[in-house]
Amino acid sequence: MIKTSAALGALAFALIAIPAAAQVQPRAMTPQDLVTLGRVGSPTVSPDGTWVVFQQTDTDPASYKRTTGLWRVPVKGGTPERIADLADASETSPAFSPDGKRLYFISGKSGSDQLWVIDLAQPGAAPVQASSFKTDVAGFSISPNGQRVLVWGDVARDCPTLGCDKSGDTSQPGPGTGRHYVDGTGFVRHWDAWETPGNYSRTFAFGLDSQGKISGDGAALDGPPGTLTGDTPTKPMGGGEDVAWAADSNGAYFAARQADRNEPRSTNVDVWHSPLDGTAPHNLTAANLATDTLPVPSPDGKWLAYTAMARPVYESDRLVVQLLNLQTGERRALTQGWDRSIGSMAWSPDGKALIVTAEEVLDNPVFRIDLASGKVTRLKLAPKGMGDGHMGSVIPLKNGGFVFTRDGVANPAEVYVADKGKQARALSHANDAQLAALTPVTTTRFSFKGAGGDTVWGQVTEPAGAAGNSGGKLPVLLMVHGGPQGSFGDSWSFRWNPRLFASQGYAVVSVDFHGSTGYGQAFTDSINRDWGGKPLEDQQLGLAAALAAHPELDGGNACALGASYGGYIMNWFEGQWADRFKCLVQHDGVFDARAMAYETEELWFDTWEHGGKTYFEAPEEYEKWNPVNFVAKWQTPMLVITGEKDFRIPYTQGLAAFSALQQRGVPSELLAFPEENHWVLKPKDSLQWHQTVFAWLAKHLKP
Repeated sequence: MIKTSAALGALAFALIAIPAAAQVQPRAMTPQDLVTLGRVGSPTVSPDGTWVVFQQTDTDPASYKRTTGLWRVPVKGGTPERIADLADASETSPAFSPDGKRLYFISGKSGSDQLWVIDLAQPGAAPVQASSFKTDVAGFSISPNGQRVLVWGDVARDCPTLGCDKSGDTSQPGPGTGRHYVDGTGFVRHWDAWETPGNYSRTFAFGLDSQGKISGDGAALDGPPGTLTGDTPTKPMGGGEDVAWAADSNGAYFAARQADRNEPRSTNVDVWHSPLDGTAPHNLTAANLATDTLPVPSPDGKWLAYTAMARPVYESDRLVVQLLNLQTGERRALTQGWDRSIGSMAWSPDGKALIVTAEEVLDNPVFRIDLASGKVTRLKLAPKGMGDGHMGSVIPLKNGGFVFTRDGVANPAEVYVADKGKQARALSHANDAQLAALTPVTTTRFSFKGAGGDTVWGQVTEPAGAAGNSGGKLPVLLMVHGGPQGSFGDSWSFRWNPRLFASQGYAVVSVDFHGSTGYGQAFTDSINRDWGGKPLEDQQLGLAAALAAHPELDGGNACALGASYGGYIMNWFEGQWADRFKCLVQHDGVFDARAMAYETEELWFDTWEHGGKTYFEAPEEYEKWNPVNFVAKWQTPMLVITGEKDFRIPYTQGLAAFSALQQRGVPSELLAFPEENHWVLKPKDSLQWHQTVFAWLAKHLKP
């Protein structure tokens, strides 16, 4: 099955009528473009539904310094205007007060990240600092009645408020610089940071005075020391979705996992309730030893919706919507019969439905779930000429419409509004002009019979106008996503960007192999204990299917590349499919499964993927798909990339792969970033990454 999607957003702007003499020929997209495109997100809507405020991060094209500011635009449409601008500082995380008279946000203007507020009822009013905590404010949430605020940041577990003179970190007792972790510590490193036992992400409830500033001592959601000890929001990826006010503003719900010796082997995140009076919180999901998260109380306060997994230790299990009747204690699984995993969730203003996002065959659309019947309806919100792509930050409006962000292969995120029953229209235009100057690409979806005869989906992204040419002129890049429970769908990435690669004159082929998300839980589960089996067969069959459907692709002139699991599969290709590609790019991939089993930090992941057994319990599970066992077959030139702050797949895995290549005499290069983690995020590092990768690809595909 072949389906061409309209990935021509830039072309639409390029075709606006301009006098012939003034027209400028579009040019190919460059890494400089990717790094400097505006980054839009965090929309919030005024209570009366008339205004949207969003944040936008801009990158100076000369210094590459990034600053984030707030922009306001009418919901009915118009030109966005900068608001609450503080000189030489960024402003992030906007939120209206319930009466719409104030806008709160976070800024580092004072030298640390603090809560700020601007009085919208006073024209020309300047922002004022609303907090002066001894630690950085990481996030906040205003109560429904506007009289209180939840604020979170990293503080000592025994600190009674948000910030004390001592951090609480017990890992550096001195007098030297050594880190000392005692027995039972749990995490020693997590994602890209050394752990600080005794110091956690904690949330407090404070009052707001008549000026909108913080008042009072605050009440800790985690209660007194000796009750719950853990991070709220959860680390390393948790945010405001982990914390929610009760509808009456007299309590709060939050997600947290106990931090102890078992934490590296546990996915047992629970949903807790705090009465905000300093007493211990109550665990609402103690009976479930798997993940419970995304607490969202109904507008009338009767229900608490949250999502739950069923299987402990499995981080990619299906997230099912659960409803807890806060009056009777009754529970029911609202989406047990819907074979999709919830990504985000919000109540409709009338409390009759939940509005959720979930991956669905290369898209991340919006769905409505009826509270009474559990019926799931996919909403038609896509802007004219676009598919659903990747939708997020969904805000249901009282008039039946929605505000949300949408991005796709061709376009980074912008803010949209969809009036009830109508297609969405853009409210932000951060990148219109820059994209209009670039040559467009097209993305074509295809499906084929993969491993076991299952239907597998993929995409081909190529320069616009290339499809249908039979000259076989486009070199091919097989790009493999990470996870492995993930998807290379219709979404934008500032790291692995198909549009940017295609703009260099390549055809980018991606395959959502067995283990990918958006196709039902059984398909996602199917990679378990089979990392090098069905996924390899899917890549082989998928590449062949793409070549058969696209005669303009030169299948004999191909390289493959990927990161994380995609990096692992590059190492696996070396030993199992070594004669297929002219080169490989391996970023942060597992080279030695035995070492990985003891080096990685979230041990639950590696254990689950190998049948629930540790390496010392079942070494054969790990060795079956271990790339290091097939180094004697390695022959394909490889570029190895790693980040020294990557504690998920430590950089030693990359060093070992490079050493193996060098000892084998295989042409190879190593690119190591001292300050990057599992991802390359810094602007100049991103430029270097792309320049190095493109030079490597051109060397082998465009000699």
